[in-house]
Amino acid sequence: MSPTDCHTMVERIRASTRIWHEDLEGTAFATAMLAGTLPLDRYVDQLAAYRVVLKVLEDELSRATGPCVTSVWSPDLVKLPLIDRDLMYFAEDGVFPASVAAAQAQAFAREIRAAAVSDPPALLGFLYVLEGSTLGGLILRRYVAEAYGLRDTDGVAYYASGDRERWARFTARMNEALPGPCEQDGVLTAAGRAYHHVAAIAGALSTGLVAAP
Repeated sequence: MSPTDCHTMVERIRASTRIWHEDLEGTAFATAMLAGTLPLDRYVDQLAAYRVVLKVLEDELSRATGPCVTSVWSPDLVKLPLIDRDLMYFAEDGVFPASVAAAQAQAFAREIRAAAVSDPPALLGFLYVLEGSTLGGLILRRYVAEAYGLRDTDGVAYYASGDRERWARFTARMNEALPGPCEQDGVLTAAGRAYHHVAAIAGALSTGLVAAP
């Protein structure tokens, strides 16, 4: 199905960003994670990079007053405390971010701040991509836990936060809040930009790594 055949907001995002999603799965960072060969500091660095992004995004979403955003954003979508829990867990073991993706995370954060001023509903496009990444984390969590010998939610609280029922409620709110092309186009563009930035972060995290089969 092409984006022009889609009508709901979520269908359009899914169709238009499919190639981005496939490209991300092929990065050295992602393949090493699945193979269990990803250096621990790179995993921790991804958490640190996402913390920079989520801090700005969640702050801006909480401040937004437009009906599109307020009808979709909900406090149960907050992920920042989970990343903080993971980073604290690793810090207590003396493991800190590799700091190879900091610049890319800051660039993403700057674009979120700009969108909050110029086009607040676009924040929902960024939110869609990051919320969707935690849904994928339901699968990745097992690989991460096995690779680093983690138990329960130690070090994987963020990855363990995906919830299919919550995702269904979230996407239903997205579709209801953004019923037509006029409302959807800016959000669709923002989702594409979010994937661009996530890919930049993954590319930085892949530096020096070889893609696993």
